[in-house]
Amino acid sequence: MHQVVKIIIYFICFTASFYCLSGVDFSKFLLMSKNRVVKAQMLLIILSLALGYLSGQFLIVIQGG
Repeated sequence: MHQVVKIIIYFICFTASFYCLSGVDFSKFLLMSKNRVVKAQMLLIILSLALGYLSGQFLIVIQGG
């Protein structure tokens, strides 16, 4: 499979996972204070990257590439 197509698949999966995870209220999991807001945002980005990579890899393998 062409590398550009893989990058596009990963980007779409990252965007979709970021959109879905932004609906989760992370303040329920973290003790929110002023210094932890950045940590919650970083957690959202890292989880989105991981979920986007896994779902993109799944789509690439299913496609056969």
